[in-house]
Amino acid sequence: MAVIDITQDRLEAAIRDSGTLILDFWAPWCAPCRAFAPIFEEASEQFPDVVFGKVNTEEEQQLAALFQIRSIPTLMIFREQIIVFNQPGMLSASQLNEVLEKVAALDMDEVRSKLETGPAPGEGQG
Repeated sequence: MAVIDITQDRLEAAIRDSGTLILDFWAPWCAPCRAFAPIFEEASEQFPDVVFGKVNTEEEQQLAALFQIRSIPTLMIFREQIIVFNQPGMLSASQLNEVLEKVAALDMDEVRSKLETGPAPGEGQG
């Protein structure tokens, strides 16, 4: 599947209409972003059920601000309209494949349940 450009106007529909959407926040001047681009493109061919989108943070500064992007590249994955992965930094092809496989295996009923009840005591603490 081809990688699509995500803009402010396309974001809501992309999240709503995609079972799984992975976004790559990048900029043209960013060397790690350029190095990651072929890895991202290749993964889009290997995972045809996932929608792959790129957000140019130079052109879509409002989106970068909305998602509090502080460094690039940053990957964000939505599944059933819920952010299930958000990480700055470049991933190798094997790391990206592993993340996508884990996202596909998530029990979304459990994810929603955890979101509704909040974190368990001590969860997320250092």
